[in-house]
Amino acid sequence: MFIKTLTIVAFLAIVISLGSALFHIVKHKGDDDSRKTAKALTTRIGISLALFILLFIAYASGLIQPHGIGTRIHSNPNLSAANSQP
Repeated sequence: MFIKTLTIVAFLAIVISLGSALFHIVKHKGDDDSRKTAKALTTRIGISLALFILLFIAYASGLIQPHGIGTRIHSNPNLSAANSQP
């Protein structure tokens, strides 16, 4: 549950950072505001990278498990054999 909450918070922080950069691009045209835009976009990249690393570590340590169509096909050999035959 902690990983899900942290992921949601990180996504919200990414969206807020993008909104801040958009605000500084659209509303202000000065040199100081271009620095603020660059800082907001750099923050977004840092948060995105941290989120990716967090999810990778959580997957590698078994805290999160993938689910969906691809996982079901790989876990059931009869389905993957049936899909590979013409």
